[in-house]
Amino acid sequence: MNAEKKELKNYVYMDNAATTKPYPEIVEYMSFVQENFYWNPSALYGFGVQSERLIRRARNSVASLIGAHEDEIYFTSGGTESNNWALIGSIRAFDGKRKHIITSSVEHPSVTATTEYLKQAGFEITVVPVDRQGFVDPQQVLDEIRSDTCLISIISVQNEVGTIEPCQEIGLCLSQMGPKAPIFHIDAVQGLGHVHIDVNKWGVDLMTLSSHKIHGPKGVGALFIRKETPIKPLIFGGDQEKGLRAGTENLAGICGFRMACDMCKNDMDETRDKLVKFKTKLVAGITEAFPDAVLNGPDIHLSAPHIVNFSFPGFRGETILYGLEERGVLVSTGSSCSSRKREPSPILLAMGKTQEEAWSAIRFSMSRFTTEKDVEATVLAVEDCLKKLEPWRKKMI
Repeated sequence: MNAEKKELKNYVYMDNAATTKPYPEIVEYMSFVQENFYWNPSALYGFGVQSERLIRRARNSVASLIGAHEDEIYFTSGGTESNNWALIGSIRAFDGKRKHIITSSVEHPSVTATTEYLKQAGFEITVVPVDRQGFVDPQQVLDEIRSDTCLISIISVQNEVGTIEPCQEIGLCLSQMGPKAPIFHIDAVQGLGHVHIDVNKWGVDLMTLSSHKIHGPKGVGALFIRKETPIKPLIFGGDQEKGLRAGTENLAGICGFRMACDMCKNDMDETRDKLVKFKTKLVAGITEAFPDAVLNGPDIHLSAPHIVNFSFPGFRGETILYGLEERGVLVSTGSSCSSRKREPSPILLAMGKTQEEAWSAIRFSMSRFTTEKDVEATVLAVEDCLKKLEPWRKKMI
């Protein structure tokens, strides 16, 4: 075990959009909760009531981070479940009377796979395209609304390239439509902790959140459900989460999520400023080391501070990934939920990138634990890796 820890310390972790290292304080507190609050929160005796109070406290912390009321927070097993529940649960509430869904071409796989499932079930899906920076046009989204549109689902921050989508603009326009407006869902998994979210100012009805993207534990997330938003359960059984999400609560995970939200709220602006500085340095360093590199996504100040995506024409992204790992830097070639697939990034192709650019892409993503030395080490590793691979450059694509 000690040898494994020592080996891990030698790596620069630049894949934080996939998952983040939990705060040590959270790991310690979760262990305490597991040992001392193992009671079922649904139990009527005193210890069960104490456990339920911890959940209520966690709801308040999560709600506070996004400007919601604690009664609008429903805990789940993570972002994937929350996205599935938001889409399937909301359309079920219409009992087949409205069967049209609008989404974008740069959504997370947990949304695109769900809409494909719904398409096979008889729903009509309109996929709104994006520009070369990954932005969806709000007016184009609104123009696609029909009388039978039941749901609009848009990602807040694109998880591969960091584009911050104009969710607030879309939400405000939908708010002006009154009760006939479609339900508006936002996948805020990558946005949480990196952009300021206010569910009321954004005009959102449903919002997906995940703990492990903000240094909390895996296996826990939440779905914000605005009061009076129609939605049906996805998981059936007990009466947990007001009868909308069955299953004994993951108390330790929920408590860890609460701590992550509190810590995130306290240092969000400071962390953002730091990561913008690091992102600027990383982009400049890689561009200088390899002038042919193509930055995927918008300008630094129009994208999330923690994600940088480059294409390296003439190389395979997978080859670069392994080369960087040999040099102690851990990165990814795209979405963590799809990176093992042997195919170019559909997100980059949707942005109008060439097959070569899509095949040669690498995503670097930072966190609150990233240091300036990590950025410098990453740039040096990229430079050395590409120099060593240069003789085989044209043979890789």
